[in-house]
Amino acid sequence: MISAEAACRRRSGPASVVTMLVAPLLLVLFVPFSPSSGAQLPNQAKAKDLPIATNGQPFPWDRMRLPTTVTPLHYDLAIHPNLTTLDFTGVVRIELDVHEDTNTVILHAKQMQISDVFLLAPEGIKRLKVLEYPRFHQLALLSDSVLIKGRKYEVHLAFAANLSDSFHGFYKGSYRTSSGEVRVLASTQFEATFARGAFPCFDEPAFKANFTIRIIREPRHIAISNMPMVKTVELPGGLLEDHFDTTVKMSTYLVAYIVSDFKSVSKTTQHGVKISIYAVPEKIDQTAFALDAAVKLLDFYDDYFDIPYPLPKQDLAAIPDFQSGAMENWGLTTYRETGLLFDPEKSSASDKLGITKVIAHELAHQWFGNLVTMEWWNDLWLNEGFAKFMEFVSLDITYPELHVDDFFLAKCFEAMEVDSLSSSHPVSTPVENPTQIQEMFDDVSYDKGACILNMLRDFLTPEAFEIGIVRYLKRYSYQNTVNSHLWESLTNICSSHDLDEGRLKHTEFCSKRKTQSGASKWYSGDELDVRAIMDTWTLQEGFPLVTVEVRGREVRLSQERYLKTDDPSPSEGFLWQIPLTYKTSASNTVHRFLLKTKTDFLFLPEEVDWVKFNVDMSGYYMVHYAGEGWNSIIKLLQHSHTALSGNDRANLIHNVFQLVSIEKVRLDTALELSLYLSRETKIMAVTQGFGELVPLYKLMEKRDMKVLENQMKSYIVDLFQDLIDQQEWNDSGSVSQRVLRSYLLLFSCVRNYAPCVTKATQLFNQWKDSDGTMSLPVDITMAVFVIGARTPEGWDFLFEKYRHSLQMSVKSRMKTAMAVSPLQDKLKWMMEQSLIGEIMKTQDLPDVVVSVSKNPHGYQLAWDFLRANWHTMIKKFDLGSSTISYLVTGVTNQYSTREMLDEVRSFFGSLTEETGSEMRCIQQAYETIEDNIRWMDKNLPLLQAWLDKRNRRVSHEDL
Repeated sequence: MISAEAACRRRSGPASVVTMLVAPLLLVLFVPFSPSSGAQLPNQAKAKDLPIATNGQPFPWDRMRLPTTVTPLHYDLAIHPNLTTLDFTGVVRIELDVHEDTNTVILHAKQMQISDVFLLAPEGIKRLKVLEYPRFHQLALLSDSVLIKGRKYEVHLAFAANLSDSFHGFYKGSYRTSSGEVRVLASTQFEATFARGAFPCFDEPAFKANFTIRIIREPRHIAISNMPMVKTVELPGGLLEDHFDTTVKMSTYLVAYIVSDFKSVSKTTQHGVKISIYAVPEKIDQTAFALDAAVKLLDFYDDYFDIPYPLPKQDLAAIPDFQSGAMENWGLTTYRETGLLFDPEKSSASDKLGITKVIAHELAHQWFGNLVTMEWWNDLWLNEGFAKFMEFVSLDITYPELHVDDFFLAKCFEAMEVDSLSSSHPVSTPVENPTQIQEMFDDVSYDKGACILNMLRDFLTPEAFEIGIVRYLKRYSYQNTVNSHLWESLTNICSSHDLDEGRLKHTEFCSKRKTQSGASKWYSGDELDVRAIMDTWTLQEGFPLVTVEVRGREVRLSQERYLKTDDPSPSEGFLWQIPLTYKTSASNTVHRFLLKTKTDFLFLPEEVDWVKFNVDMSGYYMVHYAGEGWNSIIKLLQHSHTALSGNDRANLIHNVFQLVSIEKVRLDTALELSLYLSRETKIMAVTQGFGELVPLYKLMEKRDMKVLENQMKSYIVDLFQDLIDQQEWNDSGSVSQRVLRSYLLLFSCVRNYAPCVTKATQLFNQWKDSDGTMSLPVDITMAVFVIGARTPEGWDFLFEKYRHSLQMSVKSRMKTAMAVSPLQDKLKWMMEQSLIGEIMKTQDLPDVVVSVSKNPHGYQLAWDFLRANWHTMIKKFDLGSSTISYLVTGVTNQYSTREMLDEVRSFFGSLTEETGSEMRCIQQAYETIEDNIRWMDKNLPLLQAWLDKRNRRVSHEDL
C-alpha cells in the first residue's frame, strides 16, 4: 500500500467487499517487484533534475501534461461508496495501448491510497512498483520488463479515499426531508481535473477511452451512471452491485455516477432515446417541465446536427449540493435543483427561461464537447462557446414564445466587461496547471465564444454556418479538435466532395447560392479565409472599437482595441478582421463591409441624417460615432426611437456609456442620450439603461455622498416612472414582459418609490397574515419579499418559510430578498449559516456574499467575511474556479476609493501562489477598482452639473 498526498483512512467492514472481488486475482499476483538490470527510468542519467517522489526517489516524469507513450483504451471500474462512513474503495483495470517501448506508465491520482498494483501482460501477471508525485497529481507505475510498442497490456490498481467535502470529484451531498430527516448521497463532478480524485486515470481530455462501470450499494439506494444498467448482482452482506453497459469512447471528465435515494420520471423521444429526470422523492412532482423540455430539445439536436444521439438514454439529475449550474456528463447530465425543478404555480417566467436554457446548453454538449472534444483546455471555448450559442439557436426554434433573442445581447455585454481589461485573455489561450484550467471557465470562453460564433453565423449566413458545423461534427466524431479544425470545416462548404457526403438541405443551399448574384455579399466565390478572420478573434484578447466619421457621402473607419487603462501600450499592435454591418436613415437595408485594416473608408449612395453600425449588435465590437455622429443618434432617439430595433437601442446605450470610461465621449452626452429611455418599453434596452445608470449610484453608496447619490437615484426613478406605473401586479403577458415586470417592480421598491412600497407592504402583510398560504402572483414576489425583509419580524417570517419550502425557485427569491435587507445582524448571520451549510446550503454562499456586498448596509460585512473565510472557501470551491472569481470580483467591483484599493491590494498581496495570489480574478479586481477611481475623479463634477441643470429644467417646465 502506498501512502497518498493526503492520508485517507481505509474503510472497515463493507470495504472488504471490493477486496473480496479481486482476492482470487491477488493470490496469483503477489510477486515481489525486483527491477532487472536492464530496466531503465526515462532520463535516468539526469535523475538529479527529476522531481522527487514521496518516498524520496526520483520521479520519472517532470511535466504537468502526461506523456503519450501509453494511452488508455478501456477502463473496468468497480467502486463502492459507503454513505455511512463517507468514504469509498474501488478497483480499476485499465487496458493500455503502447506507442513506444517503455517500462513506465504515468497517470493521475489525487488524495487517495493506492494498493495492489499489477501489470497483466501477455507473458503473465507482474507486480508494479508505484511512485507518487502529489504536486502534479501523478503516479508512476514501474515495470521490471519493457512494455513493447504495439502490444496491449492491462494495469490493475486498488484504491481508497474519503468522499470529498467540496463540490468536485466523488463528493458527499445531503438534503433534509420535510420531516427534518437528513439523507446522504454521493455524486460526481469531474470537469475539469477531478476524475483523478475518484479513481486512477489518464485525466486529460485527449485520452479518450471506453468505460465499464460497476457500483456497489445498499438496497435502500439506487445507482445511476452514464449508461443503462444491464444487471444487478447480490453480494454477501446484503449489498448489491449494479453493472452498467460500456460507454462510447469519451474523456474522463464526462464519467459520472450517483448513489442516492432519488426517484425518476421518464419519456421517450421521437428517435427512441429514453429521457429520465431524477430528483429527491419529495420534489419529483416538479420535474414535468424539464422532462418535456429535454425530450423536445434532444429531438431538435438530433435533427439539427444530422447525427443521432449515440446513447440509449439521457438522464437529467437534480443534485441538492452542486457548485456550478449544470454538467454535461454523457448520458447523465447533472444540475442544481434550481436549474431543473419547475413548479407551474410557484416558478416565475425567468425560472422557465433559465431552466430551458440550461437544459439546452447541456444537451448541446452531447455533440459539442462529448462527441467532439477540444484536444486541450486552451480551446475550452469550442465546448462552452458553442453550447452557450446553441442555447439561443435551439430555443429560438423550439420555444419561440420564450423570445430568447431578447436576452442574447446581455451575454455579449457581460463578456465585454471582462474583455475590456488588460488582464483579459484570448478565447484560445495556453493553460497547464489545474488552477489555470479552472480559470478558463469564464465569461470569455462562454459568452465571448457565443458572441463571436453569432457574428460568424451572421457573416456566413445561418444556412452556411449550419452546414459547416455539421461537417465539423461528422468529421471529428469521437475525436479531439483544435481551433483550426472548426475553421476548415466552415470553409468552402459547397465543395463537390462535401456535396457527395451532404444532405438535402446542404445540396439545396449550394444550388441556390450558385444562382445568386454577388451583390451585397461579404466576399466573392469561395475565397473566404475563415481561419484568417477568426484567428483575429480567438488568438488575441480584447475586442475592437470602430470609430466612424461621416463626411458627406464618405464614411471614414478606423479600429483600435477598446481598453480601460491609463497605459495605452497594451492596446498597440492589435488588428481584427471585422464583419461590419450598418444601416442608414435612407434605407432599412443592412449593408456589409469587412474591415481588415487599421483604417479604411466607404461611400454611401447619398448623404444621410444618421448611420447605425453593428446592426442588432450581431458583431462583437463597439462603435464610436465621431464628429456629429452621437448628436445625430441622440436626435433620432429623442424623436423617433422606434426607427431602430430594441437591440440596436440597447447597443447604443451600452456603447455610449462605455465610451465615457475611456474618455471618447463626455458623460453629459451619454446622459442626454439616456433621456429617451422615458419612452422605452423593450426589455433589452430598458435593462441596459438600468445596467449603465444604476452602477453610478452604486459607486456612490460606498462613499459618503448622499446628496448626489439620492439625486442620481431620483433621476432613474423619474426616467422609468411611466413604465413602472404601467406595470400590473399579476403574471400576465409574454415571458419578456413578465421578466421586465419583475425587474421594474423590484427596482422601484428597492428605491422606495412610494406606490410600489405601499402595494408591496400591503401584499406582504396579507401573505404573512395567511401564514404564507395566500397565493401571490409569482412575478411580483421578489418585490414583496424585499419590502417584507426590511423589518426583523418580516425577515424572521420569511426565513421560516425559506427553511420549510420545497420549491427551489421560491427559496431562491426569498434568499435574495433576505440578503438585501438593511438588518446588518441578519446579513452577517446569513453568510455564516451559508458557510456552515446546515440551515442554508453552502452552494448558495457565493450568491449570498455577493448580494450582501451590493447592499449599502452590507458591503463592509461581505468584504470582512471574504477575508476571514478565504482559506475555507478556496478549499470548498477550488482555486481558479468561476465561483471564487465571482466572489472576488462580485465583492470588490463597486469600490472606487484609493483607501479600498489599498485594502484590497493588501489582502490579496499577502496570499501565496497556493492560496490564490496568481489568479486572474485578483488582477481583474485591481483593474476594475482603478477604473472606478478614474471614472469618479473625472466624472463626478460633470454628473453633479448635469443633474443640477436637469433639475432646474424640470422645475422650470413644472412652472
